Amino acid sequence: MADFEEQQNLLEEDDESSSGERGSASGADRQMSAICDPSRALHRVVVLTFMCFLGFGSYFCYDNPAALQTQVIQDLNLNTAKFMQLYAWYSWPNVVLCFFGGFLLDRVFGIRLGTIIFSLFVCVGQVIFAAGAWLDLFWLMEVGRFVFGIGGESLAVAQNTYAVNWFKGKELNLVFGLQLSMARLGSTVNMNIMGWVYNKVAAAVGSPGYYTLGASLMIAAVTCVFSLICALVLGFLDKRAERILHKEQGKTGEVIKLTDVKDFPLTLWLIFIICVGYYVAIFPFIGLGQVFFIEKFNFSPAEARAVNSIVYIISAPASPVLGFMVDKTGRNVVWVITAVVATLAAHVMLAFTFWNPWIAMSLLGVSYSLLACALWPMVAFVVPEHQLGTAYGFMQSIQNLGLALIAMAAGAILDSRGYLVLEVFFCACICIALIAVVMLYFVDYVKGGDLNQSAAARAKVQKEATSDAEAKRRPSKQTQGDLARLAPMSAFSLRNRYLSRLGAQLPDHCSTHLSSLAYRSVLK
Repeated sequence: MADFEEQQNLLEEDDESSSGERGSASGADRQMSAICDPSRALHRVVVLTFMCFLGFGSYFCYDNPAALQTQVIQDLNLNTAKFMQLYAWYSWPNVVLCFFGGFLLDRVFGIRLGTIIFSLFVCVGQVIFAAGAWLDLFWLMEVGRFVFGIGGESLAVAQNTYAVNWFKGKELNLVFGLQLSMARLGSTVNMNIMGWVYNKVAAAVGSPGYYTLGASLMIAAVTCVFSLICALVLGFLDKRAERILHKEQGKTGEVIKLTDVKDFPLTLWLIFIICVGYYVAIFPFIGLGQVFFIEKFNFSPAEARAVNSIVYIISAPASPVLGFMVDKTGRNVVWVITAVVATLAAHVMLAFTFWNPWIAMSLLGVSYSLLACALWPMVAFVVPEHQLGTAYGFMQSIQNLGLALIAMAAGAILDSRGYLVLEVFFCACICIALIAVVMLYFVDYVKGGDLNQSAAARAKVQKEATSDAEAKRRPSKQTQGDLARLAPMSAFSLRNRYLSRLGAQLPDHCSTHLSSLAYRSVLK
């Protein structure tokens, strides 16, 4: 009877201690407000805000040379060929560095440290670029653009990886749309404000010149500092969410290898082809579009700039709306086909008709936004999570290579054949993207149609996967504490355990009877 009472007292002490621990944990959960709880939607909105502004400085400063093209050429006594080297120094390194940026995110730095490092590259590169203008040293400006380029595209990879880590299966298309919207907002604000900044600095200094140009570019660097602050805050929030939600339990534990690239599925390579074939018909055209509208439609320079920028202006508000629509409907492949066909129609109108170009350019702006919202999230559906950084990096590397090559080809075609042949060339690029997306539709259909699922079907599959994962984890949680407590204990074991709690020294041969107590001590 005494042994039974002794056993009951010991078990009651264990119950009180374990229930106290659970009570404190649940109390902490109850005290945590929605804005601080990583599992709540409001907290994810806060994270999304910092995520969107993470790339704002990069996109704002990327087009600084275009916004100040006249001032850069005049103040530094450059020709157009030298001026274009500022963009070349940014683009060419990213053919390789963008891929390795994703590889470093996956294998070396991790998402948090990698994002901070790439943000530092962007910030330092812009400061060097501004210092080169300030000192009238063009070679230093080129160095600055090179450093800026090292971080710029890799930071975009980090931004995409953050989005998938936080929103995979939850509003992912809308998140990509919001990121694109903020990127285009940065480009639009840069185009409209940097000229005004330069004039204000020139008025304060007393005259324009390379000193004024350098000061204006240094002011623009403030946006990069702001993005660096966003990277630091994101790192803190992601680390905190990992600790609270135990996100490390959901990782695969696999280590990515460079040789994994050859194991990418056919669907992913088709997505790469669509990406290159589509975007090479957008960005080079916008770069050469101003003179096109002046020559073909007799627009004034101001009207030409306005119609040429309408693609970015439309994409800013349209991207989140279209992303929300894709989220609610699913059918990503169908939306990509729609965007590619609409873009082809816009280029055909520009090439072979004299209709008001505002119609074609507005259609181009909507289709450009729709494709970004539907295409980029599909990468997350075809590769394992531990390869996402590398997949996105490889996708942007191929895109940079295509843009660099097609930009040079477009310039050569324009010089020798004119704008009509150039538009036919762009239509051919879009046709390649259209063939690839039709092939993607049939390949995906043969494999089960995962990429083209409706939103409801995708949510059902995710719910089933989550339930299976929880069912697999549940037995392991029960066996650690419950089985040890349910194991039968002799009076001898209970007496030794009681003496050990009082601090009495036990003989060595008794230690074998205290395995459960020792196990708990090790865990603590």
